[in-house]
Amino acid sequence: MQAEINHNPRTHRFETKVDGVPCVLDYTLIDGVMTITHTIVPSAVGGRGIASNLVRTALDMARAEHWKVDPACSYSEIWMTRHPEYQDLHI
Repeated sequence: MQAEINHNPRTHRFETKVDGVPCVLDYTLIDGVMTITHTIVPSAVGGRGIASNLVRTALDMARAEHWKVDPACSYSEIWMTRHPEYQDLHI
């Protein structure tokens, strides 16, 4: 079962809870560029694809909003490299 991911535009965060553990992706948004600054999935719930789902959800929103993406967090950079279907968003 995939956990629901919520977007909180006020705090520039995508968030979910898995087994009661908060998992987040933080970003900044300046001049139409989403900079992904952190993807945090605690080890207690790691290895379930949660970080991947957070990044995919953020990139899907960026695409819908016509934003470009700067994957400053190392996980998001690697993820984008492994998913060429999102390379058009990369600055």
